Amino acid sequence: MQLPAHAQLIGPRATLVYLDSQNVTLPAPITALEAWRLAMAKPLPGMRLAFWLRDAISARFGVARIGGFSGAVVGAPQVGDHLDFFLIEHIDDQVLSLTARDRHLDVMTCVTVEGTQLAITASVVTHNWFGRLYMIPVAPAHRLIVWAMLRRLRQA
Repeated sequence: MQLPAHAQLIGPRATLVYLDSQNVTLPAPITALEAWRLAMAKPLPGMRLAFWLRDAISARFGVARIGGFSGAVVGAPQVGDHLDFFLIEHIDDQVLSLTARDRHLDVMTCVTVEGTQLAITASVVTHNWFGRLYMIPVAPAHRLIVWAMLRRLRQA
């Protein structure tokens, strides 16, 4: 899989249990943070239910509830701030790297832009059997969600 030039991963490629990178050509250039804001401003149908289900099941295994995406991005976020349940690891005009880490798995979502090319790259490292089990339904769902989000952004 060819990754965008500036894409960041949660760990070395050989350690990843999940890696997906999808891209779209936009009608005009935007920053990585603008892309995130546009994507989160209008959640896909069914996302609230999906996060509720995820929280209801995962909480039984000691995973913190995340509640989903609020769509709120206030001011000028910096490294160390949070966008909903994600920690900002890196932010500039071309790259927004967000992580969520717990005892079961570490996740990175990396939004990259280069001109009118926008890419979303997700990578995951698991730490135990629950992390691996969790990724069985999440991996295909994540691919579909990102695909739908990118199509929406292209049309917006």
